[in-house]
Amino acid sequence: MNEILRFARALRCDPADPRAAFTHRLRIGLAIAALILILSLFR
Repeated sequence: MNEILRFARALRCDPADPRAAFTHRLRIGLAIAALILILSLFR
């Protein structure tokens, strides 16, 4: 569990620029969606 929290803190990004925060969250979301898709295809 500690590794997951550490990984989540590393992915966290809170810049003052809303556009940078949005693009960061979009990239993370797409990466997670791709990971879920890949894992579901292997089952």
